[in-house]
Amino acid sequence: MTKQILSPLPGTFYRKPAPDQPAFKDVGDAVAVGDVVGLIEVMKSFNEVVADQAGTITGFPADDEEPVMAGQPLVDLG
Repeated sequence: MTKQILSPLPGTFYRKPAPDQPAFKDVGDAVAVGDVVGLIEVMKSFNEVVADQAGTITGFPADDEEPVMAGQPLVDLG
């Protein structure tokens, strides 16, 4: 069964801390509980998306800079 990290709130999902910096995590990266895997921007406020489970990233159902809803899958874990 695929595990997923879900969006904690609605907003815009970002995989990078800034446009000129690398992504927090990429496909194939290991994730531990508490790792930051992205940001959600709501009205110019940036909120960290923190992993609530461990695994290896197998995909990103949400694209970088995509509007997302609360509870929407952001990261697939294997």
